[in-house]
Amino acid sequence: QVQLVESGGGLVQAGGSLRLSCAASGRTLRSYAMGWFRQAPGKEREFVAAIAQTLTYYADSAKGRFTISRDNAKNTVYLQMNSLKPEDTAIYSCAAGVQASTRAYDYNYWGQGTQVTVSS
Repeated sequence: QVQLVESGGGLVQAGGSLRLSCAASGRTLRSYAMGWFRQAPGKEREFVAAIAQTLTYYADSAKGRFTISRDNAKNTVYLQMNSLKPEDTAIYSCAAGVQASTRAYDYNYWGQGTQVTVSS
């Protein structure tokens, strides 16, 4: 079992930055692909970014603004978010799976999520 806990969310003005962290316990993240997803009120959960060992993948909405990274020694995955927009407001959740994927159902373990609110 892998337990995931997100942190780093909060309220930020448009154009600002936040760095989300996803800390794992129970097992090392070294052998897992990791993903970040988000869900805004009244909307479906959507893919944001994913990372295998070194390969990264981004939703079009995240390209050029968000960066996913991992520190296997700290058992933590990060999502650096720059140039934030009001439409980025959502609950952001990290997930662990066997392979990097844009599909939520490919991930086996999920955190509870952290709220990101971007004001205009």
